[in-house]
Amino acid sequence: MPRNLGDVVDYFLPRAGAAPPARRARSSDGPPRPAGDRPAALPIVALPVGERDVVRAAFAWNLAVEVSRLGACATLLAPADAASAPLWPESGPGPVGTEVVMTEAGDLPELGRAALDLAVSRAAECEAGGLVLVRVPPAWLAGGSDSRALLRWVLLFTAGEPREMLEAYALAKAVFARHPEARVGITIHGARRIADAEQAFHRLADVALRHLGRSFVSYGLLVDDLHVYRGIVARRPIGLEHPQSRAARALRDVARLLLEDAGRWPVA
Repeated sequence: MPRNLGDVVDYFLPRAGAAPPARRARSSDGPPRPAGDRPAALPIVALPVGERDVVRAAFAWNLAVEVSRLGACATLLAPADAASAPLWPESGPGPVGTEVVMTEAGDLPELGRAALDLAVSRAAECEAGGLVLVRVPPAWLAGGSDSRALLRWVLLFTAGEPREMLEAYALAKAVFARHPEARVGITIHGARRIADAEQAFHRLADVALRHLGRSFVSYGLLVDDLHVYRGIVARRPIGLEHPQSRAARALRDVARLLLEDAGRWPVA
């Protein structure tokens, strides 16, 4: 169910302070969940991020910050054995109400249970709703354990390079093997032009449909912007350090798309 990436063209335009454009409605989306209908658990989004994957770890944290900046609750959960990973900042409360929580989970089922416990407790605290983002070690997806609760909704970050797209396809294949009805989203990062990101997404989506019989959902793109790396070095969220940068606006748009879909689709 690809989106038209022209819907997120706003962050390529030099319009300081402009609000992101409204996403065009499609008949396949279904009605939004009624406001005030608080779910028993916040939606969980699994983010496969390797132990030394600095850029994707930065995207995960910045995405949580942008969810909070949009007025929702955001918690980032990660295995404690990944303490050496570049997942920053450290465990505890962070900017604009975000929080990083470390868990002692040692495999996918334990991580799924920790995520569900967190999603339930956060739902009781968050009137505005929100998301629980979970860093999943990619190697854990290779096991044969049951992890359906954690893999209902997965977001993959990939660049348009063939090697990275092959890795993203392999991760999606592993997810579908454990949860055939999973919602797998793709965010293209390092894009310089919308056309390049669209081409990369459609190549990946076409291969998945042909060989796996499954479709992907597009969650926009993250631009190739020097501010991404400056934010990593400074250990500061891009949206707070450089709020008018293309990178910040791109991250906000991805967060917005996630929150829209969280309201349209059930958690379970």
